[in-house]
Amino acid sequence: MANTLFDKARQRFLEAQFNWTSDTIKCILVDSGAWTPVPATHEFLADVPVSARIAGPVTLTAKTTTGGAADAADCTFTAVSGVSIEMIVIYKDTGTEASSPLIAVIDTATGLPITPNGGDKHYVSWSLKGL
Repeated sequence: MANTLFDKARQRFLEAQFNWTSDTIKCILVDSGAWTPVPATHEFLADVPVSARIAGPVTLTAKTTTGGAADAADCTFTAVSGVSIEMIVIYKDTGTEASSPLIAVIDTATGLPITPNGGDKHYVSWSLKGL
C-alpha cells in the first residue's frame, strides 16, 4: 500500500469538516501484521484494532498548510516496545474512538518500518501533500 488519505477524510476536507490547523490531530504507530487499512471503508479510529496500535497517540503541534501540504512539528513516541511498526495513522481526535475520523495512513516515511527497542522513536519525514 502507498501513503493515502481515507476516502471519508477526503470528503470531510471537501465539506469543511476538518480544519488541519485548529482541530486536535493525533497519530499512532501501527503494526500492519495486525491490521490492513481499507481506505474506502475504514472511517474511524475504532476501525483500527487496539492490538494493532503499538504506540501513541501523540498530538501533532505546530501544524501548517504551506504550499497545500498538511505538515506538523516533529513528534516523539516515548519508550516504544512491541512488534514491528510499519505505519503511522493520522486522525482527528473527538474524544471518542467511534467518532474520531481517520485522515491518513503513512507507510512510506523515513524510519519505517522499525523494530521497537524500548527507546524513543522520532518521526519527521512525512507529508500529506499529493495524497
